[in-house]
Amino acid sequence: MSRFRPCIDLHGNQVKQIVGSSLCDGHPEQLKTNFVADRPPEYFAELYRADALEGGHVIKLGPGNDQAALAALAAWPGHLQLGGAVTDENAKFWLEHGAGKVIVTSFVFRDGKIDFSNLERLGAVVPPEKLVLDLSCRKVGTEYFVATDRWQKISKSRIDEDLFDRLSPFASEFLVHAVDVEGNCRGIDERLAGMLADLSALPVVYAGGIDSFAAIDALDRASGGRVDFTIGSALDIFGGSLRYQEVVAYVRDREGTHKAARVGGEVSS
Repeated sequence: MSRFRPCIDLHGNQVKQIVGSSLCDGHPEQLKTNFVADRPPEYFAELYRADALEGGHVIKLGPGNDQAALAALAAWPGHLQLGGAVTDENAKFWLEHGAGKVIVTSFVFRDGKIDFSNLERLGAVVPPEKLVLDLSCRKVGTEYFVATDRWQKISKSRIDEDLFDRLSPFASEFLVHAVDVEGNCRGIDERLAGMLADLSALPVVYAGGIDSFAAIDALDRASGGRVDFTIGSALDIFGGSLRYQEVVAYVRDREGTHKAARVGGEVSS
């Protein structure tokens, strides 16, 4: 059963929701911001802590977000994941300052391909159980390719079984933003969600376009309940219309129903 993983996106040391495809270096006029919070990042971390939502993501969108990230991690140390410009040189710092895991993408890709030397350097300081690899992607024709450098560069690494097989020994899970629908609140990329469930033997978290309970159900069906999800701009805590507390209750109700059905099936068999 797909689980809800919360998020805290940081830009300019504030909690924001940004349309992913609009984040472009050197062109601030192109940035499309859906929401700017009037509460500090630790407020959201404490909210997730109260609801026992494990494995949430704190993502630094560009430089100048370290203070906000540290505040969020300090509010629930060991239970949130930290991503954004993580390398072999600073990964240990973030783990020592409250990150349960670190999320890495651009550091392990160079010239559009996997940089195994960087990946091995990272592995020397971060054990697989503490590493999440971000394979956020864009669609090119009928295929999907990893997008790096805050989703601005499309790599030559295609989302396929070979990619997951090569990266799985280094990580404990994958995070995949469907960049083309990220922040648009117009529904999920069901094809991508289904692919992720089939391609990865490790847990995968999907982000992008979830705007309703119907979209949550669609992702659950497309992935056979094997892909978790995060929601950003659509939530009321980030300026949207989908009530956060109702999402938490909805997912827990589904988990309870699923467990009851499974136990019932075992008893009756």
